Amino acid sequence: MKKPPFNRFSEIVSAGGATVWGDPADIGKVLEGKEFDVVLDNNGKDLDAVRPVADWAKSSGAKQFLFISSAGIYKPTDEPPHVEGELVKADAGHVGVEKYISEIFEIWSAFRPQYMIGSGNNKDCEEWFFDRIVRGRPVPIPGSGMQLTNIAHVRDLSSMLTLAVENPAAAGGNIFNCVSDRAVTLNGMAKLCAQAAGLPVEIVNYDPKAVGVDAKKAFPFRNMHFYAEPRAAKEILGWSGTTNLPEDLKERFNEYVKIGRDKKEIKFELDDKILESLKVPVAV
Repeated sequence: MKKPPFNRFSEIVSAGGATVWGDPADIGKVLEGKEFDVVLDNNGKDLDAVRPVADWAKSSGAKQFLFISSAGIYKPTDEPPHVEGELVKADAGHVGVEKYISEIFEIWSAFRPQYMIGSGNNKDCEEWFFDRIVRGRPVPIPGSGMQLTNIAHVRDLSSMLTLAVENPAAAGGNIFNCVSDRAVTLNGMAKLCAQAAGLPVEIVNYDPKAVGVDAKKAFPFRNMHFYAEPRAAKEILGWSGTTNLPEDLKERFNEYVKIGRDKKEIKFELDDKILESLKVPVAV
């Protein structure tokens, strides 16, 4: 609770909101009979976690149920980007949740985000690049580096959710890709992070199998095209994106320096293994 974003719940209270702590499985007891018009679940990744919340929302009279799903449920495609309505992995936990809420609610929507940036983010995405750039280290990126992905500022994701609340256009069940409307290459992300930091960057592309590392552990993004478009949000909600990576990354870098992470001692064991295998020198 001392780390972002969890140490910022007081901001919700000061803005007029209220926080209640408890196990989602006991939501009825935790909320003591309170009723809500709209319920949004941003916690569960499978039906076991979401069913108690959905069932409680239904029985307590909630008129709209919103669920934060994931764009990770799409099956790989030879024709990116992913758009709503494409095939998904039947065994993905989020898919079971989407199916269940569609069966018990007349007014519901599911939102499928990808990677996000913004103040308070607790996942190392852009920070992973900053860690190497500020220390003058090469940035190892698996594959060609031309893989497309999607990174959206949290203000775009929250604005999409806001537009869906009690919106007749979003009634009846909709799937929204909760993403930016532009893609970025993996190498491009490294370059934009360096630009935000005002520093040079050395990008090293490599074959994970050839150097004997698991790309999932060595790199914060998927080693593939992972790119969706927010077509439904634009057409149904009238949503428009504001993500501007060059400017948004400057904001993130300033915060990175402010918390002193640029001075923090960090070990780069997997990086060193990759770079040693490729005989890439690292300044000490």
